[in-house]
Amino acid sequence: MRVDPEVDSKWAFDAYQQVRERLPQAGGETRPMMVNSLADLADQFDVFLLDAYGVLNIGEQAIPGTCGRIADLQAAGKRVMVVTNSAGYPKRLLMKRYERLGYTFAAEDIVSSRETLLTALQNEEPRRWGLMAAAGYGTEELEKLNITFLKNDLKDYDTAESFILLGTGGWTDAQQSLLEESLRQNPRPVFVGNPDIVAPVEGGLSQQPGHYAHSLADTTGCTPAFFGKPFANIYELVFRRLPTDINRNRVVMVGDTLHTDILGGQVAGVKTALVTDYGSLKGFDITRAIATSGIFPDFILPSP
Repeated sequence: MRVDPEVDSKWAFDAYQQVRERLPQAGGETRPMMVNSLADLADQFDVFLLDAYGVLNIGEQAIPGTCGRIADLQAAGKRVMVVTNSAGYPKRLLMKRYERLGYTFAAEDIVSSRETLLTALQNEEPRRWGLMAAAGYGTEELEKLNITFLKNDLKDYDTAESFILLGTGGWTDAQQSLLEESLRQNPRPVFVGNPDIVAPVEGGLSQQPGHYAHSLADTTGCTPAFFGKPFANIYELVFRRLPTDINRNRVVMVGDTLHTDILGGQVAGVKTALVTDYGSLKGFDITRAIATSGIFPDFILPSP
């Protein structure tokens, strides 16, 4: 993924603040409790919902000590689920990635924004879709959709009846301009399979589909449909896999961003824990960020 040296934690925070009207409302003000790690929360929670980038890994590297921490929670009988906005490639490859990093998760314990979007598309009428995604991953899981990978031919944009934004691998400013121009000339639905504006990777932050979707909204007036954190649809999928009588006060969402993970946890009605030493807010003034955003986690921890 392309890393822009000008895209840092402050840039990302400001970008989320600028699109707050498109995000869910935040919960009330609370006083976050400082803890050292997830081990300090083990007795309070039965279910741990974990973001991936910034909590489990940075790019292709596991965060130090986290594999053991997750294994300890699982051994203690805790349900540990990954709730991720990673949408660019199929679940089979997502499973392999976590295995390669040293994690062990059952398939049903990984819930992605890609899966959330594909579930919603089952209720959509057949149509021609223009797809933002890296063509190298092929059409796995997308076989039932009539899709065209968006590249550099304006005709592909103009003949699409709707658009899906899944991944930004290989996406260029020129392609974004083609999409914007096509939507200005002929407004059509835009479905966003990853609402993240940025994601932490080796070397910095990479811009994600959410960034390009909000740009489309600003420049064309379209109203994208978002699937994934912080929106309720991904948590609805999560809770279909949990007992119906689960006490949501015994569930905690752990993430590295206020505007996706913590806000999403509030939308789901669960407790929230913000990781500060890794991910999108690394090096940021966390107290100021919380006060400015009005998004208050229940817990703050430096590392998972």
